Amino acid sequence: MLRTKTRDAVIFQIGLAIFLTIILLIILIPFWRVIVTAFVPLDIYTDEGVPFFLPPTKWTFEAFSQLLGHSMFPRAALNSAIITLLGTAISLVLTVPLAYGLSTRNLTGRKVIMAIVLFTYLFSPGLIPVYLLITGMKLTNNYLAVILPPAVSVYNTLVMMSFFEGLPEELKEAARLDGANELQVLWHVILPLSKPILLTIGLFYAVFFWNEFFTPLLYLNDNSLLPLPVLLRNILISASFNEYVEYNAFSSSSIESLKAAGVLITMLPMLLVYPWIQRYFTKGALVGGVKE
Repeated sequence: MLRTKTRDAVIFQIGLAIFLTIILLIILIPFWRVIVTAFVPLDIYTDEGVPFFLPPTKWTFEAFSQLLGHSMFPRAALNSAIITLLGTAISLVLTVPLAYGLSTRNLTGRKVIMAIVLFTYLFSPGLIPVYLLITGMKLTNNYLAVILPPAVSVYNTLVMMSFFEGLPEELKEAARLDGANELQVLWHVILPLSKPILLTIGLFYAVFFWNEFFTPLLYLNDNSLLPLPVLLRNILISASFNEYVEYNAFSSSSIESLKAAGVLITMLPMLLVYPWIQRYFTKGALVGGVKE
């Protein structure tokens, strides 16, 4: 009987490994295709596309050089960094106390506040009311126009609230008996224990603000304030307009290579940040998403 269970476990592990390998290939093959397209030289680019594998001598950085060498690229990268850092900080400052308050079961009006929060999650106000609000507050051509509307994510708030509810209530009660108020309990007791969820939710917010595209397109009309995704979009649109007027004669990279290089450039910062918080990511996501 024990031998049968062991054999079944081995078969399950082998099947699971094969399944995960297939999923990995499904993810990696398109990603590899983007890499090859970004590095393909113009002289071997054809109407049918690019070869799946490139010889080592045929790789080129021309597409990256064209994008990174744009006069507005440094400023756009700085704008994206400011929006990401400031937006993540403001979002965490707003999300943490909201999640902590909702995790307190004896909070007066907790059900009403929860209902209001969930209502905003289920029913979006739409683009026009938000646009009228932002323009009415004179926030056009201001970083806050990009940061404030999505500053509090209901999903992130609920995940963080679930994490706070899973912390031992005895720690909070001990701090209150020592004379600490709720703000001191949050600052001195809850937050030191919440590093996994803070880094996880912070990563969610950072990725969102770094990739934010449509909102800056609406509210940032000053070219000196444009973030990186909008600048890359403008460059690619300009290249596409020139595609039919001998664009390749004036460029050392194809339009498809520029697009792929733009994708890799925008995803690189998040890829560099992720390994630093990866050990906290799984714990924060699981503990925050599953109540004990």
